[in-house]
Amino acid sequence: MIGIVIVTHRQLGKALIEAAESVLGDPPDAVISVSVNPGADTDMLRKKIGKGIRAVNRKKGVLIFTDMFDGTPANLSYSFLREGAVDIISSVNLPILLKAITSRKKMSFASLTQCLEAYGRRNISLASGVLKGQSRSSASFCPFEVTLGQQREMAAENGLN
Repeated sequence: MIGIVIVTHRQLGKALIEAAESVLGDPPDAVISVSVNPGADTDMLRKKIGKGIRAVNRKKGVLIFTDMFDGTPANLSYSFLREGAVDIISSVNLPILLKAITSRKKMSFASLTQCLEAYGRRNISLASGVLKGQSRSSASFCPFEVTLGQQREMAAENGLN
C-alpha cells in the first residue's frame, strides 16, 4: 500500500484526516499529518517529515500532500523527493485525499500520482458554472494572480507568518 504524509500549515492536515475518517467510517491506515506552525525550527520540521515518511512507508511509495505549492510545507518536503518512491502533490483537498486513500491499494505509485493530479484538477468547480451546464473540468482565464510574495505580505499583515 502507498503511504500518505500530509504536510500543511497549522492543523489542516489533521483536520483532513479526521474528515476522511468521517466519510470512510474508519481511520485510514498509513496516513499521517505533519503540522507546520509559525516560527517552528525548519530542521526539526524536516525530521518530523522524515519520521512521517518512515512511519507510513510500506515499500510501495510515499505520497506527500501539501496545502500550497511553494509554501513552507512544500518547500520543506521537496528534499524528500525520490523518483518512483516519494512524490509531492500540492493543493490537497478532501476529494483528492479520499481518492488517494481508496485507490492506493489498486494502482502503482506512478499511476496513482498521475491519476490524482488529474482528479484534483477536475474536482475544483464553480457551482454556478456547473448549474449552467459548463464542464467541471473547464478552466477559464484568470487575469489576477497573487504571487507568493503577495501571499506572504497578506499573511504578515494578518499576523499569520
